Amino acid sequence: MWRTISSYVLRKYADYTYKKWERTILWDKIDPFRRPKSFTPLVSIYIAAFYTGVIGAAITEQLHKEKYWEEHPGEEVPLMMPTFYRGPWRVVRGEALTRPTQSTP
Repeated sequence: MWRTISSYVLRKYADYTYKKWERTILWDKIDPFRRPKSFTPLVSIYIAAFYTGVIGAAITEQLHKEKYWEEHPGEEVPLMMPTFYRGPWRVVRGEALTRPTQSTP
């Protein structure tokens, strides 16, 4: 009895494996002709990240202006130093700012 059950199970498994192979061989032939995946989600994420950065920079600059105006009312607000850039930078209009020196106590 066990012999008949095991041979039945092995036969079913062999049929399943062979039919699975038959199914995949068709898709393997069709695969090169499929439409390429869309870049729309990737592009939309990049656009959203860019505009998030633009809005964040505008908010940061506005906060800088408000803080400066509180400390120096009526004066012109100088250019804001770049936050994450430590190298040399060119100023198109206005005068270049110098980095504040850190005083050691």
